[in-house]
Amino acid sequence: MLEAIARTFFSPLLVAWLLLVLGDCLSTFCYHVPEHVFGSLHLKTHHSAKKTFRHYAILTFNLQVLLDGLLGALPYLLMAAALWPFSPIGVVGGLLFGQVHVWWRHVTAIGWQTPKPIALLCQVLFITTPEQHWLHHQKTNMGFGDIFTFFDQPARAWMRFLRWIRLYRRYLPV
Repeated sequence: MLEAIARTFFSPLLVAWLLLVLGDCLSTFCYHVPEHVFGSLHLKTHHSAKKTFRHYAILTFNLQVLLDGLLGALPYLLMAAALWPFSPIGVVGGLLFGQVHVWWRHVTAIGWQTPKPIALLCQVLFITTPEQHWLHHQKTNMGFGDIFTFFDQPARAWMRFLRWIRLYRRYLPV
């Protein structure tokens, strides 16, 4: 009986955690960083000086902004489909947490400052705070990882490698 209770409780938590970690990893390394190096959609819609977080994340119905959001969310949705058979509740919980985190990390536009105890908890759990996300908007070559901060350093290395490839391709004979 204890095993059944543990399975009921831990399985959804594990699936939610896997969805968030694997989705963040795929989104960061397969979309976000390559888009910073080779693309322009994400930079125009999310990092433009003319946009605020509030405008971008919550209030806009611009098709380019929605496309950028969909492309960033696609890895999470793919992970949701893969993990659904293991725990639908975990998948729904993970997606809900991810969406709430998107809204939360963009609240700097309304003057939000993360309370110190919450910031400390986020630091311990490697969760991106609104202040860390704002840093990414100020310096687009740092602060990677939509949800988890532990993707920042590997993402910076990936970005350097992709920039090297872009530069190398430019000088290849045709």
